[in-house]
Amino acid sequence: MYLAAEKGDITTIIGGIAPDWGPFGSLGNEARIMIEVVMAVSILLCLGIAIWGAAKQRIGATALRDTFSAEQGKGLIVAGLTGVFIIGSLGTLFTIVYGMAV
Repeated sequence: MYLAAEKGDITTIIGGIAPDWGPFGSLGNEARIMIEVVMAVSILLCLGIAIWGAAKQRIGATALRDTFSAEQGKGLIVAGLTGVFIIGSLGTLFTIVYGMAV
């Protein structure tokens, strides 16, 4: 009986698909952590904008009957969620672009 993954372990699999930071591979560990912290704070900020927009839309549409506030809330929701998507996919985009250049 042969096992398919007899010689490897999970780190071999994860290490094979994890990005190697491309052109930023020479950065130190502290610099990588700083980049990750900045990206995490940016994602939280964008989620906060989306939540603010949802509250603004809800309050403007029902309590105040203010259509301008409701439309502004929709715009904030879209902007916040778009920011989360873009920031969340930056690592993948950098890896793809760098891989195509090499």
